[in-house]
Amino acid sequence: MEINGQLISKYNKPVPRYTSYPTVPYWDAGIDIALWQENLKKRFDKYNSTSGISLYIHLPFCESLCSYCGCNKRITTNHKVEEEYLAAIKREWSLYLNVLGAEPVLRELHLGGGTPTFFSPQNLESLMGFLLGTVHVHPDSEFSFEGHPNNTTYEHLEALYNFGFQRVSFGVQDNDPYVQRLINRIQPFENVERAVNDARSLGYKSVNFDLIYGLPGQTLQSVERTMEQVLKLMPDRIAYYSYAHVPWVGKGQRLFNEADLPSPSLKLALYQSGKRILTANGYMDVGMDHFALPTDDLYLARINGGLHRNFMGYTTQNTAMLLGLGVSSISDSGTAFAQNHKDLNSYYRDISLGNLAVEKGYFLTKEDQVFKKYILDIICRGETVFGKETLPLLKEIVFPQLELLAADGLITWNSTGLQVTDAGFSFVRNICAAFDLHLMQNMQVKPQFSKAV
Repeated sequence: MEINGQLISKYNKPVPRYTSYPTVPYWDAGIDIALWQENLKKRFDKYNSTSGISLYIHLPFCESLCSYCGCNKRITTNHKVEEEYLAAIKREWSLYLNVLGAEPVLRELHLGGGTPTFFSPQNLESLMGFLLGTVHVHPDSEFSFEGHPNNTTYEHLEALYNFGFQRVSFGVQDNDPYVQRLINRIQPFENVERAVNDARSLGYKSVNFDLIYGLPGQTLQSVERTMEQVLKLMPDRIAYYSYAHVPWVGKGQRLFNEADLPSPSLKLALYQSGKRILTANGYMDVGMDHFALPTDDLYLARINGGLHRNFMGYTTQNTAMLLGLGVSSISDSGTAFAQNHKDLNSYYRDISLGNLAVEKGYFLTKEDQVFKKYILDIICRGETVFGKETLPLLKEIVFPQLELLAADGLITWNSTGLQVTDAGFSFVRNICAAFDLHLMQNMQVKPQFSKAV
């Protein structure tokens, strides 16, 4: 369905993407690491044997700077950094194994970046061989990684496939040569096609594309051409993200002229055009700008109520805890968050001293846990049921916001719960924001999030 332009203008304001609640800006600058370890151990003992754990490994190196990127990365062409970094990852994992005190049941594993395929196939094999020798792999496990089409070789894909990886996500972003020059990501379509064909020939069951709308230099015609090329390859999943212009986070975004960015009305048109093309060609809207073929596990989880969301985005694996390894990585025990140092030297220092490299974090109150559930329910299932214990807070802070959302046709609700309408799924971040008590209390502070559209 077409999205009302007036609603887009009204709700196009900075709100989080809700991969956590509370969101990272409201975490504590310091964290009691002993308390974090105690919390982690308690949750592990309770849930490891039943649901297993998720593991995210951040591999931060890239050979060149993509100016649109707001991720934590280190730019270098010196591949000697690989072995030092992977040695630190192995030491960090050993530290966590000592804390956990038993063999983890590994249900979900994701390699993110940066550029994981910056690392040689041999070094990735070394890491996986070490890691998988310390865990029990769950029979329903899901292993995935992010690849740059320019440097993801058949050897990369084969090495990881042999360790159980069956999903790969390629950062395509945009196929237009002019846009690629502006964002410093020159990536011929032939490279994307080769990487996809290699993955499928090896037996990967799912290929994902990351695409971005709102990039400098994009036009309706250029986005339509990109979509036409994408449809030739028919990836199983597509994340069609809004470009997040946050130059206070991603300093590389200061390298291009902001006058090249599409106007708000054009950015809306880019999204609507892309979504229209995808849905007309068989893709189903999963939510939060994610699309999947109707046979893909992500869409099936969406319709059967099994969708989950964590720092890796939407997933079909609903584990009780996520451990993050590597610089800037985030861990989520279910009742606490911990983030590693963002600075590589600080990360190396702590790990070499035999300490966890945790820099900041947050221990959730009972109130936080309930509101976290409300937000996850809305993002993953499009509905939630209100608990009686939070009704006073809901009435004071949330219900006035829900009245406004309902007036715009985005939700239906009463004092017992809420349901997102078809129109509301395009504004799910805004709906979640109504339940974000920390955001509501800090509305006056400087911008910290990208705009919703």
